[in-house]
Amino acid sequence: MSENIITTDLVALDVDAGAEKSEVIDFLVERLAADGRVHDTVAVNEAAMAREAQSATGLPGGIAIPHCRTEGVSAAGLSFARLAPAVDFGAKDGPADLVFLIAAPASGGSQHMKLLSSLARALVRPDFVTSLRNAKSADEVVALVDQAINPAPATSPAAAAVPAASGGAPAKAATRLVAITACPTGIAHTYMAADALKFAAERAGVDLVVETQGSSANTPTDPSVIRDADAVIFATDVGVKNRDRFAGKPVIASGVKRAINEPDVMIAEAVAAAGDPDASRVGGDTAAAATASTAGGDLGWGTRLRQVLLTGVSYMIPFVAAGGLLIALGFLLGGYKIALAPPGSADGTEAIGKTIALSNSLWNLPSGGLAQYLGAICFTLGGLAFSFLVPALAGYIAYAIADRPGLAPGFTAGAVAVFVGAGFIGGLVGGLLGGFVALWVGRIPLPAWARGLMPVVIIPLLATLATGGIMFLFLGRPLAWVNTSLTDWLNGLSGTSAIILGIILGLMMCFDLGGPVNKAAYAFAVQGLSSGDPAQLRIMAAVMAAGMVPPLALALATALRPRLFTEPERENGKAAWLLGASFISEGAIPFAAVDPLRVIPSMMAGGAVTGALVMAFDVTLRAPHGGIFVFFAMGNVFGFLLSLLVGMVISATLVLALKQMRVHHQARTEQQSEVTATTHTVAA
Repeated sequence: MSENIITTDLVALDVDAGAEKSEVIDFLVERLAADGRVHDTVAVNEAAMAREAQSATGLPGGIAIPHCRTEGVSAAGLSFARLAPAVDFGAKDGPADLVFLIAAPASGGSQHMKLLSSLARALVRPDFVTSLRNAKSADEVVALVDQAINPAPATSPAAAAVPAASGGAPAKAATRLVAITACPTGIAHTYMAADALKFAAERAGVDLVVETQGSSANTPTDPSVIRDADAVIFATDVGVKNRDRFAGKPVIASGVKRAINEPDVMIAEAVAAAGDPDASRVGGDTAAAATASTAGGDLGWGTRLRQVLLTGVSYMIPFVAAGGLLIALGFLLGGYKIALAPPGSADGTEAIGKTIALSNSLWNLPSGGLAQYLGAICFTLGGLAFSFLVPALAGYIAYAIADRPGLAPGFTAGAVAVFVGAGFIGGLVGGLLGGFVALWVGRIPLPAWARGLMPVVIIPLLATLATGGIMFLFLGRPLAWVNTSLTDWLNGLSGTSAIILGIILGLMMCFDLGGPVNKAAYAFAVQGLSSGDPAQLRIMAAVMAAGMVPPLALALATALRPRLFTEPERENGKAAWLLGASFISEGAIPFAAVDPLRVIPSMMAGGAVTGALVMAFDVTLRAPHGGIFVFFAMGNVFGFLLSLLVGMVISATLVLALKQMRVHHQARTEQQSEVTATTHTVAA
């Protein structure tokens, strides 16, 4: 960090900078411009006010830290005003008389956050705030701030202690936390939550190590770090991998979104739990460890059930992607006839692709040549991968409930569901059954010499026998009837009924942008891909098109009206083009996180229209993922593109209209405030 981030020219003491925060920000921006750090004051003012619109920057104790990141800044700077009179910046305890403006260039995100966190940590120290109020000169303020944001190395334990933010008691320097963040797809929420917790830990002055269990490779936390940790944070929407590592640690558990929205609160709760002998703790044995988030962290069974189901879906998705894309590639190379039963086959079920793949080699190619043979191999491999969908779903649902002992009964229950024709619904029920049976068996009291056999022999054997028997004898046929009835109903949909289904699927895909509702619609769509039923292929097309709408719509909105979005949002908008085109709905998360009431309804409206149009145009899709890169697997590509374009335009138009209304409302509020202030001045 630059040593001259603040200079005496950027300090103003005991000034009247206006009656509104917009005037104070304008005053501080002009200081930065005069110092050569800002070349576009309008852009900086807009970015700072846009940040104010997201959430108040006023802090308790008469302090405010407005801040922004924008291309209008040439070099990062910090300007300061000690106001007389104080101005309201949204703090609950009253107006602020100490105001810092942090301005960072668009590429200076890391510097921006480091500066903000360092300053925030210093401002919770009463001695620092008192020194600012008592400073006699700008030089004195510069020295105080420079010492706060560039602290000298601590020379004693007392000097190393940093007080906690969030209004709590000071956190001792020895407080050490470990956090796990994980969302179903591991693309966006996982890493957003990790960053939020890291910055909150910096503000609170505690040591935090975060393990992200996302889609990319992650390194497990060093066992010595876990051993020395005072408490654990589980911010997950799915099961924690190898959670028995944390057995006995105080735990704070929640969904991943809470870590994004309330990171400071979660850090404070973890610090409190570290010193509380009665705090909830991670279970101490293999089976019980998996249930710790039920007994600990104040999670109810509703939240826990959602996590369990999403764990199964998240582990199923790789099989979906691999199998579905291989099947689509097989069609591309070998033609759609490879999915048909060959003439004269005994049971009419063996596909041509499987026959060619097994009965030919590169030295004895079929009449279709090498392309057809390779297509047949891809089709066969895809079908084999798809055969693991339901067992993987059931197996990892059971794993989320009972840890490793639940895998055998869960996978077996899923295989039984496939065998009896219960399909996706049977996998859900079988996974839950297998997990809870394994959990129950694990609690049977046994002599000490036999407990070592529990997780590897006794639980898998007894739980698999009980789960498989129940599925075969009692649940298999009813669940198969439900699955068959649902499939027949879908195949019979046409006209208005199909359009209504498309609307519902579109709303679900855009409701939580990668959350449980989105994943439920996606799982519903992919379960029938391997069957080739036209109804299932239309559902897959509607789900993919609707899921592409949010990121593409927001990318379009930021391109059309960039002034309505902050600089980080405009940068996210550029990336959202590719994310949306690739069918990654999470590309819209940064926008929805800061303005959910305007963004999410707008996205749902466009997604519903797209889903309805896809159904109306009878679009089909044989690939489970890929967006525009799997056009070869679509039927009626023009209908797909038109549906997507219409929904994208509708969502973009709605979100721009709602944001423009907010801007007009803020302008009217500021005008009314100015009139009120003028009236009071005249009266005085």
